[in-house]
Amino acid sequence: MVGIWIHKGYYSLQTSLPPRNQPTIPPSLTPMRMNAFSISSASASASASAYTHSSSSHPQQQRTLLHNRKTQILCNRKHSSKNLTLFNLNSRTRKTFICAANQEAEEAFKNTVEIDRLIDTLREANPRELQKIVVENILAFNPSFWIRLAARSDTCKSEDDKKDYEELAATVMNVVDLVVHKTNERIESATDVLKGVLKHVINDEGEISWPPQDPQALKLMEMEIKQREQEGQLDEGFLAEVNAQLRQAKEDGDKPGLEAMLQKVLQLYASNFLSKRSYAMKGKEVLKDEQFLETIIKAPEQEWNSILINGLTIGAGDISPEELYSVLKKRMERTLIRTEGGSYQQRTLTEYLKGIETRAHEIVQVLQGQGKQQ
Repeated sequence: MVGIWIHKGYYSLQTSLPPRNQPTIPPSLTPMRMNAFSISSASASASASAYTHSSSSHPQQQRTLLHNRKTQILCNRKHSSKNLTLFNLNSRTRKTFICAANQEAEEAFKNTVEIDRLIDTLREANPRELQKIVVENILAFNPSFWIRLAARSDTCKSEDDKKDYEELAATVMNVVDLVVHKTNERIESATDVLKGVLKHVINDEGEISWPPQDPQALKLMEMEIKQREQEGQLDEGFLAEVNAQLRQAKEDGDKPGLEAMLQKVLQLYASNFLSKRSYAMKGKEVLKDEQFLETIIKAPEQEWNSILINGLTIGAGDISPEELYSVLKKRMERTLIRTEGGSYQQRTLTEYLKGIETRAHEIVQVLQGQGKQQ
């Protein structure tokens, strides 16, 4: 038994001594030994040559020399293979690194473009719009945003532009701090939001009186709805809560005041939402029928009768009933397109417009009846 250390492992090579009077066959020339070590014929010939020049009277020494030769060949082959493999792996890794670097650069560029777009939107917005934009994009105000804003401020050529950026940064930071503080303090549920809207019509004893005794209560409730809508609290969950409470009030049948009050909440929501977009101007031309409809949308429900009587041609105005029905149909179609199908928002807005249409029909019938009597 001859033991040979090869790198980190121990390789054991067994050899059996031949009988004394028989020729010695070098292990390197045995086909099985050649396959086991993967030695080429040239290497085998070199080993045989070395064996021939050795003294035949020292077979153990011959075998040791031959084993050393095999070990050297094997080690050289392993070193060469290892070096080649490492080079190939490094090449693949280098290509992967290049691809990853390109992707990271592309993502960074896209991120910068998005941040610039948000900054430009904030600069062009008025104070009320700015607050809403900040609330809707609250997650975008990360370190990358502030770094980019500072970089744009540093590249300003005029002091006025630089001050504008500084004021924008201060305003946005104040709104973000306010939103974060409010969120950390308490995340309001839809029920809590509804209670906040109705707090102005609840008396000191915690009871709801409808119609409210305080004439300013409705105005305060309308302002509360506008404020909470700007803060993004009047979402689909809020509308679902109001509709659920309204269904319950109708089923009970003994709470007409609560039912009327919840309907008023939905009316105020629809009026506020529909009033945000105007179609009354077409270039420099004022579309009187659209302007008339928007006047009705913005007005409290109890003022609709007088507005319709004074605005329609059948009364004292210059808008025909057909013109009003036509713009109502257009506004209904626009609402259906701009809202999610089957949502509480879509249902609330379309029912509000249908309410205006129904009231217009009623007024027209009354005025037509009065005309026939005359």
